[in-house]
Amino acid sequence: MRGSQSTLAERLRFKLHRAELKATAMGLKLMPLRESRLHEGLDATHSLAREIGHYGVNKVLIVTTAGVVKRQQLDTLIAALAQNQVGFAIYSGITPDPSVSVVKEGLQAQQQHQCDAVVAFGGGSAIDASKAIVVAATNDKPVEKLVGIRKGRNKPLPLFCVPTTAGTGSEVTSVAVISDDVTHTKRFIIDSRTIAKGVALDPALSQSLPPSITAETGMDALTHAIEAYLSQLASPQTDALALEAIELIFTHLPEVYRNGGNLESRAAMARASLIAGKAFRKAMLGYVHAISHQLGACYGLPHGFANAILLPRIVAFSQDAVQDKLAQLAIETGLGEASLGRSDLAGLTLDRLERLNTELGIPDNVESLKEQDIPSIASAAYKEALSVHAGPKYMGRKDIQALLRGLLPQ
Repeated sequence: MRGSQSTLAERLRFKLHRAELKATAMGLKLMPLRESRLHEGLDATHSLAREIGHYGVNKVLIVTTAGVVKRQQLDTLIAALAQNQVGFAIYSGITPDPSVSVVKEGLQAQQQHQCDAVVAFGGGSAIDASKAIVVAATNDKPVEKLVGIRKGRNKPLPLFCVPTTAGTGSEVTSVAVISDDVTHTKRFIIDSRTIAKGVALDPALSQSLPPSITAETGMDALTHAIEAYLSQLASPQTDALALEAIELIFTHLPEVYRNGGNLESRAAMARASLIAGKAFRKAMLGYVHAISHQLGACYGLPHGFANAILLPRIVAFSQDAVQDKLAQLAIETGLGEASLGRSDLAGLTLDRLERLNTELGIPDNVESLKEQDIPSIASAAYKEALSVHAGPKYMGRKDIQALLRGLLPQ
């Protein structure tokens, strides 16, 4: 817990941001959000293919990575599509933090093969790129011009998702994160019509993930849930979703990190990721993501890894503003009894976050971070936080710089 070093000008900007969030809250209440049809279990991919066939799709573009193709993970989906008389083409050019050029390549594949729907098969990068592709496919605009809120006038192509990691929850959110090819800056395409029509959660698809990827993606999901829970836009509805996700992750993430073949825990993590996605699509996120995006752009840090390092520190910074909610989280997840004081209960939540990072082998510093980069990273994070996030306690540029200096390698 610490005081803010924000300037007078920054405090005035924070006041304006609070007013902007009130308008955002009204807009979110009025915005209809599609609920994806959910298919769970070892038969989930077959069930999704049947849904795609019933939807009247002629040919899908499967958007994935070269690694997925090499590991033959698409075989079940391809066979199921054939059984339901649905044709397919494959675009396997997805890379981590997909760029505008990657989206354009995928769009060319969709046009070349005349696909009338897209199946994202992979982690958050495949899903984000697919969202951008389905919007670009029906709107005569360069991909760069689709950045922002609902910049595509026409309805996107139908999107279906088969997540292979339990982390982003992107399949049920309206945001696609795309990187600039030159600056690597994160850009956001926001359109509620890109929420997947159908989602297959097959725990077998994630059981071969290495422990490090399991940890990073799981901590990404936890960050989504906690930032949604602590958000200025949180509501009883989003709190219930976030708390359910947090409890599942506290219980099952250490288990799948130790034993990747535990399909019950894999299924629980897949569900937790999706639930956390539902929570933050209404409540939004906070400073963990604002800073994490800049670390990813500057150093290529995996998103979940950066989130994990930042999460305990930013929650600690915000503790005085959200002590009651942190205390309630401790009670709801069984970390402490209601008879304890609110401060002690909040402390138990912070302790759990720190211990979880230790259990998962997450370090407490960023080895690639350089002192000379800190001012520009902090400035970019400050701007992002006040444009698309709703963190509970505002951070000025000096606050962010101080936090980042605490992450410098020793």
